[in-house]
Amino acid sequence: MGVDITTIKVTCQDGYQLVGSLFTPQGPSKLKAGIMIAPATGIKRQFYASFAQHLSEQGYGVLTFDNRGIGQSVIGHVSKSKASLQQWGEQDMPAVLDALKTYFPGVDYHLVGHSAGGQLIGLMHNAKDIKSVFNFACSSGQLSNMKMPFKIQAHFFMNVFSPLSNLLFGYTKSDVVGMGEPLPKEAAQQWRLWCNGTGYVKTAFGRTVHHHLYDELDMPSFWTNASDDGIAINENVDDMLSVFTKAKAYAKKKTFRPEAYGLSEIGHMKFFSRKSSNIWSDVIDWFDLHSSTDKSYSPEK
Repeated sequence: MGVDITTIKVTCQDGYQLVGSLFTPQGPSKLKAGIMIAPATGIKRQFYASFAQHLSEQGYGVLTFDNRGIGQSVIGHVSKSKASLQQWGEQDMPAVLDALKTYFPGVDYHLVGHSAGGQLIGLMHNAKDIKSVFNFACSSGQLSNMKMPFKIQAHFFMNVFSPLSNLLFGYTKSDVVGMGEPLPKEAAQQWRLWCNGTGYVKTAFGRTVHHHLYDELDMPSFWTNASDDGIAINENVDDMLSVFTKAKAYAKKKTFRPEAYGLSEIGHMKFFSRKSSNIWSDVIDWFDLHSSTDKSYSPEK
């Protein structure tokens, strides 16, 4: 099945515009469902292009996007951005889900969450419109749980490099140390605070987060990680899952071991590389299982 890829704009409730990529299956067919791919902290939507195209080739409408302050969703210089993790969950992700529903009406809607993309679901006011979730490397990122020697690297980045970079440049130069795109100051500060606590976003409950759905969501969710990931270790996956007090009862978990798939590594990022495509059948099987509606579909030329 061919795929049409279109660059679109998504307008958030507060008026901020995000840039996204729409992957539309081509040819008369049955559209299985719509899928939004919610990115990890500081990761551009292009990183997910091969994965999104594969999903679309299987009959899914897919939408990827750059969070505010990241990639093409930066307005001006990143040092001027006021974007925060909380805004990504409360503003950006709900707007993307609404856009997905507009472009692919009348079907079920799913979410693929990579790291932060799965962590922030409970901040979405419309999260109950999501039929199911597939998360990869989604964990609390709790620094105290990490294993040596990676624990030293993580503490250095979060508690030394990031605040020093914010002080000197007005943003975190995370790209310099291979940690994705440059991060807006407030996003980096919130990331640091949450990873130094327990339950990630739970650290902000009653402080900056006053309304959320973490205690209400009960959709089926599949939580996966890799055995060679120093961040999303099993203890941190369980820590994050514990914040979803109802959904955890329905959650399925799996740890991918790279050697079982003929891979040298998967880690925190390489699940979405085309080299890992032999793992993607788990994603297709999951969404096929949880997509109950088909819509006769002929995309406009």
